[in-house]
Amino acid sequence: MIPALSTEELVNIANEFGTPLYVYNADRIAYQYQKLKNAFRDIDSRIFYACKSLTNIQVLKYMRSLGISIDCSSINEVKLAIHAGFKEQEILYTSNGIDFSEIIEAKELGVHINIDSLSNLEKFAKKYGHSYPVGIRVRPNILAGGNLKISTGHDKSKFGIPIEDISQVIHYISAYNLHINSLHIHTGSEIVEAAIFLEGIQVLFKLLPQFDEVTHIDLGGGFKVAYKAGDAETNVNELGQALKEAFDEYEMKSGRHLKIWFEPGKYLVSDAGYFICKVNVLKPTASTLFAGVNSGFNHLLRPMFYNAWHDVENISNPKGQLKSYSVVGNICETDTFAWDRNIAEISEGDLLAFHNAGAYGFEMSSNYNSRLKPAEVLVTNGKAQLIRRRETFEDLLRHQV
Repeated sequence: MIPALSTEELVNIANEFGTPLYVYNADRIAYQYQKLKNAFRDIDSRIFYACKSLTNIQVLKYMRSLGISIDCSSINEVKLAIHAGFKEQEILYTSNGIDFSEIIEAKELGVHINIDSLSNLEKFAKKYGHSYPVGIRVRPNILAGGNLKISTGHDKSKFGIPIEDISQVIHYISAYNLHINSLHIHTGSEIVEAAIFLEGIQVLFKLLPQFDEVTHIDLGGGFKVAYKAGDAETNVNELGQALKEAFDEYEMKSGRHLKIWFEPGKYLVSDAGYFICKVNVLKPTASTLFAGVNSGFNHLLRPMFYNAWHDVENISNPKGQLKSYSVVGNICETDTFAWDRNIAEISEGDLLAFHNAGAYGFEMSSNYNSRLKPAEVLVTNGKAQLIRRRETFEDLLRHQV
């Protein structure tokens, strides 16, 4: 049975902790992780949780309790991971356009490092030579992902070392005895087809003869989750089988065994999360019926930023007659969560739950319009625990001088 929180549970949690509120179901996170473990059990794999999707320290501690490793996109995420109890060798740091001092700090902390620019790679090579292994992120010039904003492997993407510049990487290996132990690729998010992953690894397979010390291929993440009924999602079992066949064939031909690393984020936490808010006002107009809630894109940015779909459920009246509503926020901007959406009849004061809100929800939140950030709750074994208190007015002033 797929673990989910019931409407009644969500209402009780909202009544206890107030709204707006993020709620995360730990059982669902564990379920998603187990799906990946099962799918990749026949390959020499390792899974790193891409924590940029949700970094609450209690979530990180829960991830560690599952036995997962962790992928970080900033030095502060690395420090959070250490604070949560992850060991250095369980932490992967993938840099992007950062000052070299941040890479030095990551090295001093002893974590795995991926570098995505020739500039920082040359600095690293000159400073450390063969003394510290490092991975490189390669830009394969493959267009993939749900939309251009989350596509990261195409020829206009800022991410990675362009494949046409690999000769310069080889020069650093020769000139500075640089130790490269990993080739990393991440073509985008919300990738459905296993073929996209296979296309990427074929690019890396062609590069491998030039990299004698590479021990593992890092395929990033990007697994698609379903946002609504009928949505396609990545068939991770099919992907696992396809990868096994590809890597077995490569090993047979080359005599070289490679480990495979993955960096899922959204796949692990997206549908474990709910965002609950209260309906402040109903505003009928000639074109639509607005349901204005006590939140906005300062709390859940994805619909406005990515045109992302989140199912919206009236948990105060789940069996009510369906009516069409446009759910909008209280920010002084165009601030639309859902347009002309069929939702069980809404009254002012009702609670609405946005599904698939675990990834990049709270992480992208802000204090725009001087609004306060919401609280967060983690539900473990049926028990709801406050893991971030709701902000107060004093928090708005805390860092101002």
